[in-house]
Amino acid sequence: MSVVSRFAPSPTGYLHVGGARTALYAWLVARAAGGKFVLRIEDTDRERSTQEAIDAIFAGMSWLGLDWDEEPIFQTQRFERYGQLIDQLLAEGKAYKCYCSQARLETMREEQMAAGLKPRYDGKCRDLTEEAREAFAGQPNVIRFRNPQEGTVMFDDHVRGRIEISNQELDDLIISRSDGTPTYNFCVVVDDWDMGITHVVRGEDHINNTPRQINILKALGAPIPEYAHVSMILGDDGKKLSKRHGAVSVTEYRDNGYLPEAVINYLARLGWSHGDQEVFSRDELIKIFKLSDINKAASAFNTEKLNWLNQHYMKTLPAEQVAAELAWHFEQIGVATQGGPALIEIVKLQAERVKTLKEMAEISRYFFEPVTGFDEGAAKKHLRPVAREALEDVQQRFAACSEWNTTAVHGVIEATCAALEIGMGKVGMPLRVAVTGGGNSPSLDVTLALIPQATVVERIGAAIEFIKAREELS
Repeated sequence: MSVVSRFAPSPTGYLHVGGARTALYAWLVARAAGGKFVLRIEDTDRERSTQEAIDAIFAGMSWLGLDWDEEPIFQTQRFERYGQLIDQLLAEGKAYKCYCSQARLETMREEQMAAGLKPRYDGKCRDLTEEAREAFAGQPNVIRFRNPQEGTVMFDDHVRGRIEISNQELDDLIISRSDGTPTYNFCVVVDDWDMGITHVVRGEDHINNTPRQINILKALGAPIPEYAHVSMILGDDGKKLSKRHGAVSVTEYRDNGYLPEAVINYLARLGWSHGDQEVFSRDELIKIFKLSDINKAASAFNTEKLNWLNQHYMKTLPAEQVAAELAWHFEQIGVATQGGPALIEIVKLQAERVKTLKEMAEISRYFFEPVTGFDEGAAKKHLRPVAREALEDVQQRFAACSEWNTTAVHGVIEATCAALEIGMGKVGMPLRVAVTGGGNSPSLDVTLALIPQATVVERIGAAIEFIKAREELS
C-alpha cells in the first residue's frame, strides 16, 4: 500500500505551533514510506477564512521545508462533488431531511442536560412517513446522516491504541446545512476518500469525530484510513499554549530569529522520542520516525530548550546557510549589509554569543552602521580621561598600518600596551567601546579586522572627542 498523508488546516488564522507539529508528523509519515503528502485547505467557513491566513499557511509550511506533492486542494472548489454524494446517500436511505426548528433543538438539548443526559438529536425526522414528508415539502431543512443504531465503531489508533465507541453514543450528524452547504465532517470524509488518504494524523480534539467519519466512509463504501491522534501542546505552566506564553504562530518564530531546522527538530521532539537523542537532522527524522513512538501525554513547550537547539544549529549548520537567514533579519531591522563584511563571517563570529538570529543582527549593527552613541554604562566605565592617551596612541598606529587583518590589529594593540607600559585591558576595553559603541563584542582583533581601517580610525577619534568633552564639563 502506498502511503498518502495529509495536512488539512482551516484558514481562519495563522499556522500555529500545534498545527505545524501535526503537519510535520504527517509529512514524516509520507516521506518515511516514500509516499505522498497532500496539503488541503479546509475553507468551508467562508466568513472566517481569509486569503491572508492561506498565505501565512503556505509561507509557514515553505519556511519549515514541509513540501507537498501536488497542488493544494481547496474544499470550496469541491461543493459539487459533496452535493452529488449527499444526494446519493439520500437516494439510498442512508441520509434524511430533518425539518426540526432551531427552537425545538435547543429545547430538546436543555431537557436532556437537565435530565443528566448527553445532548444528542432524538431522531424525530429519521423515519417520517411519506405523508409527513409531503407536509413539510418546501420548508427549510438540513440533511442528516442516518447513523447505525446497533453495534460499535472500532479503530486502532497509532498513538492511543484501540478505541471503541457504541453507535448508540452517536447521533445523526448534520451533513448539509439548510443553505445547502456541506458540513466539516462530511467534507473531510469525501476528501480523504477521493485523495486516497491512508494515514490521518491530527489533534486529539478530533477523536470524537473519527467514529462518525468512519460510519460515513462505510456508508459510501470507501476504505478506512489509519488514524493517529496527537495530544495538545501546553505552555510551561501546564495550560493550553496561547499568546500569553509568547510566540504561537510559525511565522512569529521566524520573526524572532529561529532557524527552520531548530523549529523542526524541536517540534519533532515535542511529544515524540527516539531513545535519549535530542538533535535530529531532517534525514534522520525521515529514517527513524514512527507514529507509534508518539507519546500519549500532552507536551509542555520549553522555550529554553528551543533556544539551545537554535544556537546549536547556528553553530553547526554551514555558515552560508545560516547567513542566508540572517540576511532576512538585517532587512527587517533596516540595516543594509552591502559593503560590509560577509555575513558568513558575522555568523562565525557571533553564533556562540546569541540564541537567535534576531539577536545576532541587533548586536552586529556596528559592522554596517555608524556608531552614533556609546552605551552609557560602558562609556562611564571605560571612556574616562585616563583612557585618552591609550586611544590616541592606538589610533595613530592603526592609521599608519600598511596591512589590515587580525594579525596586524593584534600587533598594534600589543605595541600600544608596550609603549605605554599598561595592561591589555586598559587599551582593549576603551577601544572596544570606541569602535562598537558598547562593552561587549567578540575577540577584539577579529572584530576590528572586519571593519574598514578608516572607519576604525574615525570611530576612535570620535571617542577621543567624547572624552575631551567630558573633561571640559568636569
